[in-house]
Amino acid sequence: MEGVLDPDFFVIGIAWYVVLLFSLTVHEAAHAFAALRGGDRTAYLGGQASLDPLPHMRREPLGTVLFPIVVYLISGGRWMFGWASTPFDPVWARVYPRRAAWMSLAGPAANLLLALLAGAALRGGLQAGVFTPEPVDFTHLVGAAEGSVWAAAGTILSIVFTLNLVLFVFNLFPIPPLDGAGALGLLLPESSARRLQETFASGPVALFGLLFVWWVFPRVFGPVHGAALAFLYAGVTPS
Repeated sequence: MEGVLDPDFFVIGIAWYVVLLFSLTVHEAAHAFAALRGGDRTAYLGGQASLDPLPHMRREPLGTVLFPIVVYLISGGRWMFGWASTPFDPVWARVYPRRAAWMSLAGPAANLLLALLAGAALRGGLQAGVFTPEPVDFTHLVGAAEGSVWAAAGTILSIVFTLNLVLFVFNLFPIPPLDGAGALGLLLPESSARRLQETFASGPVALFGLLFVWWVFPRVFGPVHGAALAFLYAGVTPS
């Protein structure tokens, strides 16, 4: 309870929430723009082809508001997680399974781009000497002079890097209802992709998929995160 009452707990929580909301919005906007480019205007007409978070929050209040706060409290301020969604025309997806697959891949690709940009900024700061390689947790991957603007920048960049790496890896699992399942259509003939769409549309299949990924994710993300940090700190020694 003492940690929850700590002012830093709330400040860091706000930082996590702002980054999460931005990251989810970019993810879903990427889906919407890819669908629009492929000929489906459903998400565009619903307001999801936008970096305005409000349409995404109105569509998924549980995943964008309530669940992130609960995760942050339960984790003791270690991290935050949530979700949003983008509508699409299932008839369009069946007619153009490859376009639908590109739409699925666009969201994780956007998160990967954000993680790479944050990683490049962290790496640049390490090489410039404004950051030091002192990882503490997901929120603090680098050190900086306490109370400085660099300390705040290091915290925000650490959250962007970690969270978007989480969203990229999590959503890329080739299991419904995650984006990686939809992206399998790029590897299959169109007829097989359509049959896969029908199978993945089953409610029980999607529920089982989510439970399985939630169970196996830590075993997959740990090595990925470790490799990303090793690359981030490569050749940089504490000052």
